[in-house]
Amino acid sequence: MLALREVNFFIQKGEFVFVIGTSGAGKSTIAHLIVRQELPTDGAILINNTDITQIPDKELPYYRRKVGMVFQDFRLLSGKTVYENVAFALRIIGATKRDVRRKVPAVLNLVGLADKAKSRVSELSGGERQRVAIARAIVNNPPVLLCDEPTGNLDPQTAMDIMEILEKINQNGTTVLVVTHASDIVNALQKRVIELDNGIVIRDEKKGTYDFEETNNE
Repeated sequence: MLALREVNFFIQKGEFVFVIGTSGAGKSTIAHLIVRQELPTDGAILINNTDITQIPDKELPYYRRKVGMVFQDFRLLSGKTVYENVAFALRIIGATKRDVRRKVPAVLNLVGLADKAKSRVSELSGGERQRVAIARAIVNNPPVLLCDEPTGNLDPQTAMDIMEILEKINQNGTTVLVVTHASDIVNALQKRVIELDNGIVIRDEKKGTYDFEETNNE
């Protein structure tokens, strides 16, 4: 059984796009393909005009630095502080101490956690942890931010707060792709919507809502 079939879409630099669909529609497969956690059996995936299916395994870490990733389950270092979690993303690429001291406070301020830098992740709420995850994902200034169900574990108000942060990041020039089943968020933001059903793109709509409604011209 194919997870995706003849999926073809193009996302412009600086766009904000929702990928939606029921469970099993192929949403997470899209995310896995973009970060090269999976390879397609056929076709190409072009990111900045590079077919990432052809990238040698030894070069994958360098490619993945260009795609910030935010997950539903945060994937943070629970025993570390907020500052240490964000700084980790810089240290693994060999950033200087000066760069760390400059960039970490800046992104924590962007996500509204400047006053939580010394707090341990275990002391934070779910919404605060997701903010840390976003800060870590963007601290290297990737051109693309991919979010896989980023509000799945959050209450509605906290979820909207997270989406406001993603909008702010998008306004700064980052391309944002959000895989979600949160209809209220999609309806509220009305960004471009790509809908999947059984591995097929059934809708690609600018300023879309979660549930497609035919326009009545009568």
